[in-house]
Amino acid sequence: MNILFLANHLNVGGISSYLFTLAQGLKQNGHNVYVASSGGELVEKYSAVGIKHITVPLRTKKEISPNIIFSFFKLKKEISRYNIDLVHSNSRTTQVLGDLLSRYSGKAHIFTCHGFFKPKLSRRLFPCWGNAVIAISQQVKEHLIFDFKLADEKIIVINNGIDLQSFGDFSLREKTRKDLGVDNVFLVGIIARLSDVKGHTYLLQAMQVVIKSFPAVKLLVVGEGKMKDALVKETDDLGIENNVLFLPKVEGTKNVLAAMDVFVMPSLQEGLGLALMEAMAQGLAVVGSAVGGIKTLIQDKVNGLLVEPADAAGLAEAILKLINDSQLRGNLGGNARKFIMDNFSKEKMVKNTEGVYNRCKLR
Repeated sequence: MNILFLANHLNVGGISSYLFTLAQGLKQNGHNVYVASSGGELVEKYSAVGIKHITVPLRTKKEISPNIIFSFFKLKKEISRYNIDLVHSNSRTTQVLGDLLSRYSGKAHIFTCHGFFKPKLSRRLFPCWGNAVIAISQQVKEHLIFDFKLADEKIIVINNGIDLQSFGDFSLREKTRKDLGVDNVFLVGIIARLSDVKGHTYLLQAMQVVIKSFPAVKLLVVGEGKMKDALVKETDDLGIENNVLFLPKVEGTKNVLAAMDVFVMPSLQEGLGLALMEAMAQGLAVVGSAVGGIKTLIQDKVNGLLVEPADAAGLAEAILKLINDSQLRGNLGGNARKFIMDNFSKEKMVKNTEGVYNRCKLR
């Protein structure tokens, strides 16, 4: 099967990671995979495993944009050139482009919904859902049914899968900690876009409480986004600037995860939480807010700790509990890795996605 993925860009992020894992698995199963995007720092990584990149001007957040039209005219030729069997979109703008390409070519269009949409009028007037919608969690599926009235049978839940061979290795832990300047300290970490929906502010407030009991504890904040300046200012206002390290996005998360002692995901809204899944696959003890897909991943006190969203005091209590109990950290981390291995493997995601492709291609 010849498959065309559509993405806005191939920079570090959840969708790019999802696409790489899926594309690599599909390639290993004998499919030809092409990715159309505006480019980015991960293009060479895709090319290295035989996934061809097609450059189109898709760096736009507007669903009505000349860039989508320009991309359409280029890609309609590529669909014929590479005998594409189906188109797989991954954002609202690529969803619109995928719909146009499907209407023109008659090829199937599949859309993966990676999170929660605001129910804007434009999405109701121009739905562009395609032949099938993959929801990355049951919570995302319920959102699509409730807010957009999509038919239940049109939506297939396929959780993100993790390439387990990439995680669980702590051999570079000490080197990474030394490079970060955090050797010999307890390290709490978060990997997430610096956006208000990710709940960083509550984690910073929680860390102020934690640091009062353990002055040497540090927080590693990995990611970029529009909240960077506000979050840096907040660390100053809270008086914890010497305990917080901001690190730009990293191409591979396994080494920075290996450096952490505890991983925290305090999101106010989350489709599933790929970074959380990677932390669990690494074998870390994790803390997450009880929202969206995080509740699919964390079983409270079994493979992690759940707290209420926007609850700085609850986050502080959970982190302190893990600092004080190394046995609990080990048990939760071990259970977390086993849970991901049993339920969220790359192979399972690829197999289930192939099933959707085959059903849509035959229609």
